Amino acid sequence: MNKKLNTLFFVLGATVFNILVTVLAFLLLSSVFVWLLLPRLPDAAAQMGFALVFLMAIAASFLVYRLVLNKIISRIKFEDYFDPILRGRRPPPKKRND
Repeated sequence: MNKKLNTLFFVLGATVFNILVTVLAFLLLSSVFVWLLLPRLPDAAAQMGFALVFLMAIAASFLVYRLVLNKIISRIKFEDYFDPILRGRRPPPKKRND
């Protein structure tokens, strides 16, 4: 496999992993919220609580994703196996003074 295909598979795998971690974090946090706090809260606070659970799930998935990605980056030399996704911009062409 070439570097571009490796990069494509890595990005797709990382995206699927991030979505799964987000869903799992949301299910875990919402189940804890429903079992512990929901019976004690009024309806308006419960709605705000679910919004907070959603934001906490996104933050938790971001943290887990960063930790796992940093572990992978520390073990793999990315330049050998992956093509850069974003390249630096080319310098602007020099103006000719005629």
